[in-house]
Amino acid sequence: MITASIVIYHNSINDINKVLDSAIQSSIDKIYIIDHSSNDFLRFLESKSSKLRYISSINKGYGYGNNLAIRIAMEFDNSNYHVVLNPDIYFDNGVIEELASYMDSNSEVGLVMPKVFYPNGELQYLCKLLPTPLDIFSRSFLPMRFYKESDDRFKLLSSGYNVSMNVPYLSGCFMFFRTNALKDVGLFDERYFMHFEDTDISRRIHTKYKTIYYPSVSIIHAHAASHRRSLKMLWIGFSSAIKYFNKWGWFFDNERRLINTQFLKEYK
Repeated sequence: MITASIVIYHNSINDINKVLDSAIQSSIDKIYIIDHSSNDFLRFLESKSSKLRYISSINKGYGYGNNLAIRIAMEFDNSNYHVVLNPDIYFDNGVIEELASYMDSNSEVGLVMPKVFYPNGELQYLCKLLPTPLDIFSRSFLPMRFYKESDDRFKLLSSGYNVSMNVPYLSGCFMFFRTNALKDVGLFDERYFMHFEDTDISRRIHTKYKTIYYPSVSIIHAHAASHRRSLKMLWIGFSSAIKYFNKWGWFFDNERRLINTQFLKEYK
């Protein structure tokens, strides 16, 4: 049983139809649309397929919305795998099936993410080390020339993104979870309204399971980087960063140091 969740908030119909069409034609058995919009205008989407279930919910954040679906999937669907899908992604036939097959054959893997491209074919660098405060805040306040080397290291550019890797931090745009791993480590931390909920859950799973970047299949992510265009989103991102470092440690985070060192030693 494979379930999925898509959290939406006044997204364009065109974008939502792309991700829904991708999910519906795949082997995903049930797809939960969690709508955080101020109205339930998009409830008609449920009529697209018997796989779909629409839930209108108060907007308490991205992790909160996905948790609603995951809890239902665990309790009523007996889900083996759960896929978190951004509303701005889409993918071809075979992607879900390949990832499910990979997970079936690798029981030590708790989370997997495919290769991710922009619509123009440019690769997105979404495999990362666990972040330090410098990794996060330098990108907002310093010119690129002052932090490019450290940013390239943080985003693992030297790996080439062509081999499978056990990456400690995988992007939340497409997360293929083993539900037993979620039962083990817990769901999204709902203290993050948006941003860093993926960092946090990747980290927790990585300490007990493998969190794998799997480049044999790929998806398209029409990422718009809203936090760079909106002061409100910038503030939400900073607030989440503060919550993350308050939880795990700012400059003294021994677990982060050990995990990042181990990764760099293994994949240098």
